Amino acid sequence: MFIKQLYTGCLSEAAYYIESEGEAAIVDPLRDIDAYLRLAGERNATIKYIFETHFHADFVSGHLDLAKATGAPIVYGPKTETNFPIHKAVDGEVFKLGNSTIEVLHTPGHTVESSCYLVRQADGKPEALFTGDTLFVGDVGRPDLSSGNLSREELASMLYDSLHSKILPLPDDLVVYPAHGPGSSCGKNLGPSTYSTLREEKESNYALRAQTKEEFVKAVTDGLDAPPSYFSINARINKEGYESLDGVLETGLRSLDLASFKEWIQEKDAILLDTRRSDVFVAGFIPGAISIGLDGRFAEWAGSLLPFNQPIVLVTTPGEERESVVRLARVGFDKVQGYLEGGYEAWQQAGEPIDMIIDVEPDELAMDIPFDDNLVVLDVRRETEFADGHVKDALNIPLQDLVDPGSMANLEEQHNIYVHCGGGYRSIIAASLLKRQGIHNLRNVSGGWGKIKDQKGIEIIKEKSILN
Repeated sequence: MFIKQLYTGCLSEAAYYIESEGEAAIVDPLRDIDAYLRLAGERNATIKYIFETHFHADFVSGHLDLAKATGAPIVYGPKTETNFPIHKAVDGEVFKLGNSTIEVLHTPGHTVESSCYLVRQADGKPEALFTGDTLFVGDVGRPDLSSGNLSREELASMLYDSLHSKILPLPDDLVVYPAHGPGSSCGKNLGPSTYSTLREEKESNYALRAQTKEEFVKAVTDGLDAPPSYFSINARINKEGYESLDGVLETGLRSLDLASFKEWIQEKDAILLDTRRSDVFVAGFIPGAISIGLDGRFAEWAGSLLPFNQPIVLVTTPGEERESVVRLARVGFDKVQGYLEGGYEAWQQAGEPIDMIIDVEPDELAMDIPFDDNLVVLDVRRETEFADGHVKDALNIPLQDLVDPGSMANLEEQHNIYVHCGGGYRSIIAASLLKRQGIHNLRNVSGGWGKIKDQKGIEIIKEKSILN
């Protein structure tokens, strides 16, 4: 048997290729399916099944395009209702793959249809468990993303039963392959690895150490941040269906001349998205552009900050047009209308107006704080990050909240605003959003909190009430 994890770091997402005797199955594919087709072709294997662990909320799955390309059925677990044809498996149903088998274990809790897939060798010995969002490394799936009429507590209770009746009785040496790794918002605090063993999870996973159902429910529901706003949109897309990626690429990869590009922005209300690296963006950009660089958690921030119902036009580094469109499509953006031919340089060479963001080092912030009564330190990290240490008197507006112009109500034109995040990526996005709202008297603190916390002359405090 051959098993390969195909991991996409910017989404913290793991898809899987399973093969036995020339027959292959794909678990939780991304929307861009070329990697799965290519791998099967290289190994002279036929993709026989497409297994989905649940309706994913953080990305658009590739099940429809992959089924169209291969003829393989899309398999979901019990309690699944879709707007397209699927094989709705029953709990315990077994699928033959070469000389191996894949058994469906219905494990509701993260969502009601969530299911795991247990792979057995030819002799029946369990070899691997593909857990989706039911069990992660160091965590379990959050129970508040797709509840229907169920509360998070009711779903957490179901998750406890699923784990204790279906998963924990399995052999300790079983390899656990989850759908997500560190950084994913589908759990509270996933561990650093992308796979584990059941023994390791029993020993180290906080959720599995809970002795009673009540303790478990409290452990997994306490301290949940609000999920990214696009999660409900992606879950609906995965349930109802979507346009083929080929069609999205055909439109999104149109080269727009300067006149057509300006028409989209000025007359058709298109969002101008700049996907160049954040450190390149600060040196010069088109006024009104939103910076979300491909060098960070691009798709996640695009989904959290951009509207899904407006057209988008792109400015990219030459050669990165396709990557930009594909990574937007992974989280459901199907309205990209093209990219500026020649990129930012073409705009600049045409003599069009430009803007920039001033970068400063933390030592300059330290020098300015005592002498500037109008100085505002704007910290765009999450509330928990802010609570764990921040500049005294800093204003905390988490980046995801800046999508609402009302969040900037406390910022005025006379303020000298110093923006920072943890390392510099989020603060550039924030600065671009502020500038779109007409707030231009700002500076980006280079290196963010990672450098600020070690800077002499800056007073740091913690919010103990929040941390406790």
